[in-house]
Amino acid sequence: MIVLSCKRGGKALRTLKKAYLEITNLCNLRCAFCPGTKRKPGFLSPEDFRILATKLRPHTEYLYLHLMGEPLLHPELEKILDHAKWLNFRVIITTNGTLLREQGSGLLAAPAVEKVSISLHSFEANGSTGLSDYLQCCIVFARRAAQAGKRCALRLWNLDSPDTKGANQLNDAILTALEQAFPRPWKEGRRGTTLTPGVFLEWGEKFNWPDLTAPDSDSPSFCYGLRDQVGVLWDGTVVPCCLDHEGDIPLGNLYQKTLEEILDSPQAQNIYNGFSQREARAELCRRCGFARRF
Repeated sequence: MIVLSCKRGGKALRTLKKAYLEITNLCNLRCAFCPGTKRKPGFLSPEDFRILATKLRPHTEYLYLHLMGEPLLHPELEKILDHAKWLNFRVIITTNGTLLREQGSGLLAAPAVEKVSISLHSFEANGSTGLSDYLQCCIVFARRAAQAGKRCALRLWNLDSPDTKGANQLNDAILTALEQAFPRPWKEGRRGTTLTPGVFLEWGEKFNWPDLTAPDSDSPSFCYGLRDQVGVLWDGTVVPCCLDHEGDIPLGNLYQKTLEEILDSPQAQNIYNGFSQREARAELCRRCGFARRF
């Protein structure tokens, strides 16, 4: 059941653990593990960011600035982070790490930024620099982030599932570089490893993104979409979760309605109630490899 908190007009509002607000769907890389998007490319203006973020704020304090795209590509990222600070959001940014030399100082100076996650596995699509230079840049940023009182997660898919066996050929080299930069012992945890205070290694398996062309599955399924998270595409379209990269389950537009109205819609309620019974009722959800993990 969705936790209720806050009131507006006498009605308690749903609270979510987090919301994904896509500030751009453009990226400077083309990674094999990422499905990309065929949607119209664009950037969310700072003014429109403030409109959408203001509507999300009563429901959550954690805001992730991506769904698709590389957020550090945004030409007005500083203004967006200023608006996030004004709204008292705790911002998490996920980046491929290739633009940290240019944008890293701005992230560290932004009070709203609480955590930066760097997808080290993105290196597979980065042909502009060598692995050593790329890792050095990410490691330097991670150290600076920890010194600035922020958290930095270095993400790595170093657990191969059967269908991706052998795909992560650079993991050993990456882990060796991390050991040299952050000497052991490391502190192992349930969700990751603390390399040094404020710097973490998070790992997982590759998975199949939801795709309408994938085989339909009627196996029991569960998802935290609409339960602890929602996604908002840069055009204002609300989707159930951060994996709906094409907006195949449009629940409404946040420019036109409140989030509460969208979550109360028959379509959203049907998806939510279905997962409560371990049923994936939306066509896209039945074709999601990630949801079947639960």
